[in-house]
Amino acid sequence: MTEEAHSWRFFRAGGFDQVRIDTAQDLLALSQLDQKLWVALSCPVKGIEFDARTLQFIDSDKDGHVRVPELTAAIQWVNDRLTSPEVLVQQLDGVPIDHIRSDDEPGKLIKAAALALAAELGKTEADVLTVEETSVAQASHAARAQAAWEVAGAQTLLLGDDTAAAYALVTELDGKVQDFFTRCQLAAFDVRAGDVLNPSEDAFKALASSSLQADTQAISALPLAHVSAAGWLPLSEGINPAWRARLANLRSSVVCPLLGDKEALNAADWQAIQSKLAPYVTWLAAKPDPAAEGDGVRDLEKLSRYVRDVQLLANNFASFRDFYTRQGKASFQVGTLYLDGRSCELCVAVNDAAKHAALAGLSRMCLVYCECVRGAEKLSIAAAFTAGDSDQLMVGRNGVFYDRQGRDWDATISKIIDHPISLRQAFWSPYKNLVRMVGLQFQKLAASKAKEADDKLVNSALDVSKKGVAGVTGKTAAAPPPFDVGKFAGIFAAIGLAVGAVGTMAASLVSGLFALLWWQIPLAFLCLMLLVSGPAVLLAWFKLRSRNLGPILDANGWAINARARINIPFGTSLTHLAQLPANAERSLADPYAEKPFQWPYVTLVLGALAAVVVWYVRFRP
Repeated sequence: MTEEAHSWRFFRAGGFDQVRIDTAQDLLALSQLDQKLWVALSCPVKGIEFDARTLQFIDSDKDGHVRVPELTAAIQWVNDRLTSPEVLVQQLDGVPIDHIRSDDEPGKLIKAAALALAAELGKTEADVLTVEETSVAQASHAARAQAAWEVAGAQTLLLGDDTAAAYALVTELDGKVQDFFTRCQLAAFDVRAGDVLNPSEDAFKALASSSLQADTQAISALPLAHVSAAGWLPLSEGINPAWRARLANLRSSVVCPLLGDKEALNAADWQAIQSKLAPYVTWLAAKPDPAAEGDGVRDLEKLSRYVRDVQLLANNFASFRDFYTRQGKASFQVGTLYLDGRSCELCVAVNDAAKHAALAGLSRMCLVYCECVRGAEKLSIAAAFTAGDSDQLMVGRNGVFYDRQGRDWDATISKIIDHPISLRQAFWSPYKNLVRMVGLQFQKLAASKAKEADDKLVNSALDVSKKGVAGVTGKTAAAPPPFDVGKFAGIFAAIGLAVGAVGTMAASLVSGLFALLWWQIPLAFLCLMLLVSGPAVLLAWFKLRSRNLGPILDANGWAINARARINIPFGTSLTHLAQLPANAERSLADPYAEKPFQWPYVTLVLGALAAVVVWYVRFRP
């Protein structure tokens, strides 16, 4: 009999369908859901706002990423350890003791650990063991195991506190010492081996031509001492210079305390030293692992974390419910950036801004990369600006970043990926560009005129000095060129034609404007504005509609499986502009406000007079 298919429910957000994971049945059936319908197929265990310990448990292959099979395996494991899966969707901070299964061997260990911890905390079987309590229990278990191990090791410390250093020295020398005794055994086996196994005369000749130090590799590779059939390793005289200091240390710290005062060792002595240190070696190998499972304590911590976190992780993995429903922060949102009168909630942690920007730029969002500093700590983030404009966003500006723990960081812009932020910015951009261009031209013109004035002043001074020199020497200064009437007549004629053309164009515009009916005049202005701003707004609209969250997260190691769009209304909700409180009082009197220019009013009056004249000429009786 085949298992009945689960009845899934989906919600529409971000331009695509996302699965709802509200019940325990939804959670347990995730392994049946087609992976093409998952929003993400993989997420990193670092750089996201999620319990790191829980992610370590779920990341079974320890590769730094949680994938679909690992998440579904975690859900299956926690279901197998509970009597009722309903506790997985009750948003508990731990595991209820009476919901732990105890009908198999792993369950018995977990239940026994839970009951022991409850008795220690004064809780009953109907209570909940929180994640914090089970984590402390695991740490306490590890501490108790460590303490028991240290007590057991007291019997093996033959040299007291120096035992560890002695064992390290014996371990370092063991290979070289064994090599020496093996050579001696071969020399005892056959006298001919002695001459062969000792360094040859040619080997020493090769050393003679170079600058020698005691720790030279070629010297270190030679035997510890002269190989002979007697098989004695001297500890003070006749030792390879590269090993002299270590053998002297071996004699004083290991041989004398364990074997007595000896000037040389044989193979049996070396074996005796290792035998005396064997209990210490065995004790070291038995050192408990702080993360090891013990009496079900570690599995109890794992169970409590899964009960608390698996539904939350599923809703930030199979779907992005928290992000798109705005009911909470998504796991990839690491905090909020306050900068330029705005707060940006879509902030992700990055390791390398340049590498991240290469892919994240495809999101078509305006991304601002900031280097955040808090004391000695440093953090890099990318913040998406999705409302307002980018006029005042520039590298070097400072802001404040608040992480999910509420800590504040000094944030400085280090890189900007510029994309349209809003339709309002696109609408006014042509006029801002025009004003910026006119202002730049005026600045260039003013600078040019200032330079001409300076040049004239310098030339006048030079002319005066030349005339003075000419008067002293008796020389006559060169006469100025004669006035060219034709040249200046041409210049004035050109100026007159330009002014006439401008006047004719202005008169045509004014006459054409007043040729319209009164209700057509606003429409004409509106059409003119649409003609200027329409292309920019249309282009921005297409780009804003195609904003995609995927490249931003993919650049951080996620495997996003959907076109997670951020449309205009949703994007606007991710960046909040500065607004006065609803009940605030506002005074518009600014004692330091700049005085308004008079020429706009003069222009307005002249325009009104021109309109009256045109109306009179056209409609006079």
